Amino acid sequence: MLPSLFISHGSPMLALEPGASGPALSRLAAELAKPRAILVVSAHWESSELMVNSNSKPDTWHDFYGFPAELYAVQYSAPGDPELAAEVLRLLATAELPARLDPERARDHGAWVPLLLMYPQADIPVVQVSIPTRLGPAFQTRVGRALASLREQGVLLIGSGSITHNLGELNWRAGPEVIEPWAKEFRDWAVAKLASGDEEALHDYRRQAPSAARNHPTDEHLLPLYFARSAGNVFSLVHQGFTLGALGMDIYRFD
Repeated sequence: MLPSLFISHGSPMLALEPGASGPALSRLAAELAKPRAILVVSAHWESSELMVNSNSKPDTWHDFYGFPAELYAVQYSAPGDPELAAEVLRLLATAELPARLDPERARDHGAWVPLLLMYPQADIPVVQVSIPTRLGPAFQTRVGRALASLREQGVLLIGSGSITHNLGELNWRAGPEVIEPWAKEFRDWAVAKLASGDEEALHDYRRQAPSAARNHPTDEHLLPLYFARSAGNVFSLVHQGFTLGALGMDIYRFD
């Protein structure tokens, strides 16, 4: 059975400058049985209600600005999977989590950047599920549990966000050896709570975690972690690191 994954996707430049994360993602993909499909919950699809992308041929959305021209030329042409989208909708409804299909949504970089490094052939269908941001961590835990059975059907479940994400405090000249103490302290707290299975503390991270608001001024990049965690069981570290001083690049696996 496939695991669920939490992937810190970093800057969109990860697609061109994979650093240490790119090889880690490639190795991880090589270790796994090839999925029949991939479902991604990305920090870059925020919504007011739960949505499922049913587009059969999603465009590659370069949903950012100010980057080199070659990044905007990157395409990730994996097909969508309307049948899987319908099954996702059914599972969510069974869990009393009503959702709607979106047949036009393009594929944001929270999905295509890590998938480009894991499955560059782009031959595995991909479906995305949105994040109703205002509903918080406990809601994403419910979504993960509702969709966990897809792992038994050969679907790889991925939450794509970042273990720390404060763009206003990044050091764009920092090398990988530079790590802000307040970012490391938050990351280490999260890892300890994941390892111990302390769901209550994780849900209450804004009050309990050190420098929570500094690491996550808004919730959206941490929420995919709750989806991934609750869709799996046993936690393990795949990769740890920081870029730009405070942008966490951790990858976690839940078997």
